Amino acid sequence: MSGATNKITALYCRLSQEDARLGESLSIENQKAILLEYAKKNHFPNPVFFVDDGYSGTNYDRPGFQSMLTEIEVGHIGIVITKDLSRLGRNSALTGLYTNFTFPQYGVRYIAINDNYDTIDPNSVNNDFAGIKNWFNEFYARDTSRKIRAVQKAKGERGVPLTVNVPYGYVKDPENPKHWLVDPEAAAIVKRIFSMCMEGRGPTQIANQLWVDKVLTPTAYKLSHGLSTNSPAPEDPYRWDKRAVSSILERLEYTGCTVNFKTYTNSIWDKKRHLNPVENQAIFPDTHERIIDDDVFEKVQEIRSQRHRMTRTGKSSIFSGMVYCADCGSKMQYGSS
Repeated sequence: MSGATNKITALYCRLSQEDARLGESLSIENQKAILLEYAKKNHFPNPVFFVDDGYSGTNYDRPGFQSMLTEIEVGHIGIVITKDLSRLGRNSALTGLYTNFTFPQYGVRYIAINDNYDTIDPNSVNNDFAGIKNWFNEFYARDTSRKIRAVQKAKGERGVPLTVNVPYGYVKDPENPKHWLVDPEAAAIVKRIFSMCMEGRGPTQIANQLWVDKVLTPTAYKLSHGLSTNSPAPEDPYRWDKRAVSSILERLEYTGCTVNFKTYTNSIWDKKRHLNPVENQAIFPDTHERIIDDDVFEKVQEIRSQRHRMTRTGKSSIFSGMVYCADCGSKMQYGSS
């Protein structure tokens, strides 16, 4: 390729958690070394790395890839190189869409080094086998997903906690990470939240009171104590959200139970988590020290289920949630015409 072009040669690297278990050969450092050496050997200009470390290849919603795609769409990239086709992705349909349509549409040459795949030669026999290789890459992802799900299912059915982040109010036992210990400071706030609910306060009122009293939110508290959390640091470490309060009031784990399979995903393509019906969850009592007594927890659930329902006019009946139909036994709600 002529060195006169100012376009970027994109060197794309991807490593998932499953791939990382296979060893150093698929590490980001190894991929970078191979790609850079290949680019220099073939005199490809302006090499730039785009990296997704810890991302599955089953979908393309990855920051590194999306950043590269943006550069492609504005015409800044002339060549894309990966170690092999599986680094680009493990969804055969989408991988084929990018290599056969998107990249050519923007005049981008794509090379998968170890698979001898190069779109500059559409008549290459190696290119003809790309579809089969993409299918095998997808099959690998499906098979790995099945094995992981089977392992997680077996663990969950034995009562091993499946959640990575311990609920607010607990910490991992240093001697056994699968066992939880009560965190006295946070547990006191959990008890206070349940107590305020028992007094008749709703989640919004509780959240506002905690804010006024300058109580750190669960995320801010964990970060201040060096504990892991999936949430970013909040702008206001004391601004509680009513949803966080509601979540605490609904967590059966505070009664000493382990609750597994609370959510599920439909497939390896759909990563969105859906709530599992209670009958499909696995509940194991007395697996750790309780913070909330059973009678308090049950009373709080009863209070929350019977909270007055407001009408569109902002009015509510004092009998809302307390009056039942004599024929069907259902709760009768207040309404206005």
